[in-house]
Amino acid sequence: MNPQLQHSDWTAAEGAELKTLLIGKRLRVAAAESMTAGRVQALLGAVSGASGYLAGGVTAYRGDLKVSLLGVDPAGERDNWVSAQVATEMALGACRMFECEIGVATTGYAEPDAAGGIEVPLAWWAVCGPEDAVRTGRVEFPGASGRTEVQARVTVAAMRGLLAAMRGE
Repeated sequence: MNPQLQHSDWTAAEGAELKTLLIGKRLRVAAAESMTAGRVQALLGAVSGASGYLAGGVTAYRGDLKVSLLGVDPAGERDNWVSAQVATEMALGACRMFECEIGVATTGYAEPDAAGGIEVPLAWWAVCGPEDAVRTGRVEFPGASGRTEVQARVTVAAMRGLLAAMRGE
């Protein structure tokens, strides 16, 4: 397989641990993705028995769909839909849409955007959990070798954020 199409260094052991934690806590998770284009959903669903914890997911690149489907504040447009706030609102929207307890979201730039002043790929991820606890992270990728590598690395960052939240870290 092309290394750029792999999900970086997320391991089967991490996937199994996440499954055990989610099922053990009787929590269901949903994903709301933009720049990762379904990769978070794919990793969540890659583990046998995923139907026991994966409620669903949505990929919304367009801002108007982030607003109408996920309830993101239209003011997110001023940051081109890339901020901790937008990621958080997407994760909360996924919880509402799929009637579940945990939402994980990604939004960002998979490659530089000179017109938008973005010199290196960057992204925000968010995990919203029980009692609306929020965990966010920003990741940047100077020197990344392409958009699929960035997408894979953001996916892993979001998944590790979700795993850390489930561990209580």
